[in-house]
Amino acid sequence: MRASLFALGFLAFLLLMVGAGRTFLGDAPYTASAATEAERVAAPDATPVVVELFTSEGCSSCPPADRLLAHLQRTQPVPGADIIALEEHVDYWNDLGWKDPFSSSQFSNRQDDYAHFFRTSGPYTPQMVVDGKSQFVGGDERAALAAIAKAARVPKAKIDLSQIPDPKETGADSGELTLQIRFGPVAGWRRGDLAEVILAVTEDDLSSNVTRGENAGNQMIHRAVVRDFKVLGRLDSTGSFAAEPKVKLAKDWKRDNLRVVAFVQDRTSRDVLGAAALRLAPPAGGAS
Repeated sequence: MRASLFALGFLAFLLLMVGAGRTFLGDAPYTASAATEAERVAAPDATPVVVELFTSEGCSSCPPADRLLAHLQRTQPVPGADIIALEEHVDYWNDLGWKDPFSSSQFSNRQDDYAHFFRTSGPYTPQMVVDGKSQFVGGDERAALAAIAKAARVPKAKIDLSQIPDPKETGADSGELTLQIRFGPVAGWRRGDLAEVILAVTEDDLSSNVTRGENAGNQMIHRAVVRDFKVLGRLDSTGSFAAEPKVKLAKDWKRDNLRVVAFVQDRTSRDVLGAAALRLAPPAGGAS
């Protein structure tokens, strides 16, 4: 009887933790380290696949998922897929001992939106979402590889993403850049369809020495941390979009480690219709 009561109590605790959006342990947490892996580039004709990881430095089960995302971005292990990684740090762990310096309520809200769409019991960490189509525990390598391979088989429209050179920019004046984005038209697009064009800036090789919370005493190392995330606009009635947005770069961002990511996401199905990423060019006056 005691054993049965204990089992029921433990199950209730796990369900409570998931519902509260705290943490959820997967069946196959990733154990390897990506720190010394050789970096590979996806094939030129590979299909872009957006892989989002909702994580937190306050969550003890998140470091394996962080390492898995870094591995996926660095080694591009899925044939036919160009993996575009987005590490989004939520803020709902910040009241449990450690304030994640990369966290934002914006990412918590985005994860809430996915929770409603996927009908999970609530947001949890670590959670990985592939192309808006599937979600699973973020440290599960087998699930990640399978979801990415499946997403890579779905055709996508091409996004033309480039950086417009600024001849006036110098090494000391490199806080803003201009991009050019072109997308569509999408075949079969209907006037009433709704899709958003999203722009993100990510930074590699960020780290924190965590002094409190579940990861106290550990150095956390990250890749593809989302530093800026904004909706640029929506596709027009033909399924097209064109813009030349300006991006401001914070002084503490290391330009050599930055990527710009643009993707189009259907608001109804959450499907990613197209995506592209590029590394920033150095300032015209010299390296950053």
